[in-house]
Amino acid sequence: MNPNQEASESRLPAACDVLIIGAGPAGASAAALIHQAGLDAVVIERQRFPRFVIGESLLPHCMDLLEEADLLEAASSRGYIIKRGALFLRGATRCDFSFTDQHTRGWDHTWQVPRADFDKTLADAVAARGVPFLYGHEVKGIELARPRPTLTIADPAGIEHQVTARFVIDASGYGRALPRLLDLDEPSLLPPRQAVFAHVHGDLRPPGTDTQRIWIIVSKSGGWIWIIPFSNGLTSVGIVGDSAVFANFPSAPDLCLRAVIDSEPNCERLRGGTWALEPRALSGYSCAVKQFYGPNFCLVGNATEFLDPVFSSGVTLALESANRASKCVIRQLAGETVDWEADYAGPMQRGTSVFRTFVTRWYSGALPEIIFSTEMSDGIKNKICSVLAGYVWDETNPFVTNHALKVDQLARILASRALVA
Repeated sequence: MNPNQEASESRLPAACDVLIIGAGPAGASAAALIHQAGLDAVVIERQRFPRFVIGESLLPHCMDLLEEADLLEAASSRGYIIKRGALFLRGATRCDFSFTDQHTRGWDHTWQVPRADFDKTLADAVAARGVPFLYGHEVKGIELARPRPTLTIADPAGIEHQVTARFVIDASGYGRALPRLLDLDEPSLLPPRQAVFAHVHGDLRPPGTDTQRIWIIVSKSGGWIWIIPFSNGLTSVGIVGDSAVFANFPSAPDLCLRAVIDSEPNCERLRGGTWALEPRALSGYSCAVKQFYGPNFCLVGNATEFLDPVFSSGVTLALESANRASKCVIRQLAGETVDWEADYAGPMQRGTSVFRTFVTRWYSGALPEIIFSTEMSDGIKNKICSVLAGYVWDETNPFVTNHALKVDQLARILASRALVA
C-alpha cells in the first residue's frame, strides 16, 4: 500500500509524544530523527502529496542533514540531476562556482530536484518506518496549557479532533500554522519582491557540465532569472524582482515569463519550449517571526523565516532547523534542561543572517560586483563558495563570522580596482 494512502486512512491519535505540523523536508526529517530516538511521532499535513512547491535547487550541506536523518539513500534512488555548482551570467560575462573548490570540508555536490517528487520521497521513506503521516488534516487551534499542548485538528471530512502532545514542531512552511494561531508573525526586513515561474518542456540543454549547475542570470530588465534542469526532462525557470522590474512585462504570468525568456539572450535555450507547468506568480514571499520557540513548541523551516530564492537557502535552512530542533526536543523529553536560545534559536539566527547578508548585497549590487570581478582571488572565491554551498555555520570562514563586513569591504576594494583599470 502506498504510504500516503495508508497514512490518509489512519486515525488521529488522542495523544502522542511529538506532533509535527507539515510533511515537507523539515517535517519529514524531524519525524525521522524523533523516530530514531524511540519517541512517538505523528505528522499531519494540510495538503495531499505530491504537490508542487518551488525551492528546487539544493545546497551541498543538505546532503549532511539528509544523511543524518537516514534519508540520503531514499533521495539518491530517485536519480536526480547532480548539481556541482552555480553558474552566474550577466550578458557575455560568466562566473562559475564549483563545489569542489570551497573552503569548508563538505560535500562537493547535491541535486536539482522537482520538489513534488523529492518531498513525497522523503515523506514516504519516513512513513515506511512506521511514522503516521496524515494528509488532508489542518490545525484549527492550539491551547498551550501545561504540561501538554492540545491541538484542534480538522480531518479531511472537516470533523474536528482534540490531540494532546508532549511537544509540537511546526514545519508547516508557507502555511505558517502556529505563527498564524499564536500571533507570532512579524514583517520581514527584506523589501517585497515578486517571482513568476514555470516548468518547461523542450529545454535545449548545453552539453557538458553546464547542466550540472543552477544558472543564475542577471537580467537586462534589472531582475534575475533561474534555470534549473531536472532528470525527468523538465526545466524550472523563474524571474524575481521588485515591482519596477515587472512593470517592463505583461501582467499575466504566462505572457510575462514568455517575454522574459524572449528578451534575455542567456535564456535562448528555452525559447522553443512549452509549458509543462503553467506559469504562476508569487509576491511578498519573505516573512519572519517574533520567536522561534515557546512552551512545548518550536517552529522550523519556512514557518520561522523565508528570505529569498536567489541562493537556494530554503531547504538547507529547513533541514538544519529540523535537525537542531529535533535534538533539543529529544533531550527535553528525556528530562534534560534545554537552553533553546543557545542550542536552537541563536545558531539558526546566525546562519540565517549570513544568507540574509548575501541576499541584501545581491540586490544592492555589491555581490554581483564581487561575483563578476576578474580580480577575486581563488582563496576568497573558495570561502564565498562555501557559503553558497550552505556551510554558513563554519566559523573558520571569515565570510561567515564577519559576513557583512567582509562582503562590503571586498565589494569596495574590487570596485576601486575596476575604476583604476
